[in-house]
Amino acid sequence: MPAGYGIAQGEEGRLPWSWATERMAASKNYWIVTVRPDGRPHAMPVWGVAFNDTVYFSTDPQSRKGLNLAANPNLLIHLESGDEAVVLEGVVAKVTDQADFDRFDDAYAAKYGGIRPAKDMGTDGIYRLDLKVALGWAESSFPNTATRWLFAPKP
Repeated sequence: MPAGYGIAQGEEGRLPWSWATERMAASKNYWIVTVRPDGRPHAMPVWGVAFNDTVYFSTDPQSRKGLNLAANPNLLIHLESGDEAVVLEGVVAKVTDQADFDRFDDAYAAKYGGIRPAKDMGTDGIYRLDLKVALGWAESSFPNTATRWLFAPKP
C-alpha cells in the first residue's frame, strides 16, 4: 500500500489467518463481485459457507452472476463488516468433489435453517473461491492490523 497509509513493513501487528477464517465462517452474507462481458463490475450478496480456508456459495448458472463467472472466473468477495474487513480475491471453480459438495450442503443447511440449495439446482450451481490474495484489517486499529495473505495456486 502507499506509504501515506502508514502501514509498517514488518510483521508486528499483523493478523493471523485464523482471524480472517473466523470472520469468513461467521458472515451470513458474502458480497461477490463478478465482471460482466462488457467489463463492468456486478456486485450482489449471496449466502455461503466457509471451510477449507475458502468460501463456498451457490448461484444459478443462468443468473447474471453465473453467466459472468462462466465467461470470467475472477471473483472478489467482501464480507459484511467494514469494521473488521476481510476481502478475498481469486478464481472461482465449480464444486465437483462429492465430499466438498456434501460438506457444503450440510454446512449450508445448518447455517441457514435447513435450506439446501442442491434441491433446486443440484451440484451445477455450487462454487468455491480458489484464493490468490486476501486482505484484512480491524478498523479500530488500522493501519497497524492491515494484513495481506498470499496463496499458492491450486493444482
